[in-house]
Amino acid sequence: MTGVPASAAGGSGAKPVRGGKLGTAAVNQASLWNIANILTMVRLLLVPGFVLLLFHNGGYDPAWRSFAWAAFAIAMITDLFDGHLARTYNLVTDFGKIADPIADKAIMGAALVSLSVLGDLPWWITGVIIARELGITLMRFWVIRHAVIPASRGGKLKTLAQGTAVGMYVLALTGPLATLRFWMMMVAVVLTVVTGLDYVRQAVVLRRKGLAAERAAAAERAAEATEEALQAAAGTTVGGAIGGTAEGTVGAGSTAGAVAGATDVRGGVTDVRGGVTDVRGTAEARDAAEAER
Repeated sequence: MTGVPASAAGGSGAKPVRGGKLGTAAVNQASLWNIANILTMVRLLLVPGFVLLLFHNGGYDPAWRSFAWAAFAIAMITDLFDGHLARTYNLVTDFGKIADPIADKAIMGAALVSLSVLGDLPWWITGVIIARELGITLMRFWVIRHAVIPASRGGKLKTLAQGTAVGMYVLALTGPLATLRFWMMMVAVVLTVVTGLDYVRQAVVLRRKGLAAERAAAAERAAEATEEALQAAAGTTVGGAIGGTAEGTVGAGSTAGAVAGATDVRGGVTDVRGGVTDVRGTAEARDAAEAER
């Protein structure tokens, strides 16, 4: 119950962090039937078995409670092993992400509720521990899109204290050992509350940072969009100006051509007039010559 799904640690397809006995194919595939998931399934199956053993023969038979303690101890040990294997070999599946935290809380919750039903454990202790576990789980989902709350040393110590204290309550202890288990449970309760408050603090800080990062990213995207729009608008304005200038140039050229044509026509008319004058002059000279003769 460290808070981070044991079978969800790491990523699929990666090489082992350090040497081990598992085959490379099993590590790279990270299939549903990897060793970490199998241990998680075993822990889930141990939950109803533990409850049946604890309540067998009225729930106060020392022998059957010893069997129930063995089932509880195996469940807690598998939690340690599947977490170690998942972190070492990066065995991650969607099943592991969901099943591992459920298995952790199921075995502890079943033990706490059963002990309270038998009258061995005050209900307020059961309520505090279960409320803390459920609250932290919901809080993880609350901030999961911003960041993942890492498991702290205090959380791991809390899990060890809870497991030890509950295990001692499962056994039919008397005398000084019964007193010792009470104080061990008090230590577990204090660690449960303190680490829970620390997780709340971390969740609030991570959420604030995540929201701030999202706002900064949104502002940056808006600035980029504005800059692109301004560049597009500037390009359109320059293109229109160039087009207008070209049209003006074409118009000016047409006007100049018309003026040149008109000038050519006027020049042609002048030439014709000059030609007529020359003809008239020639005819008059010929008539004068004939008159003299």
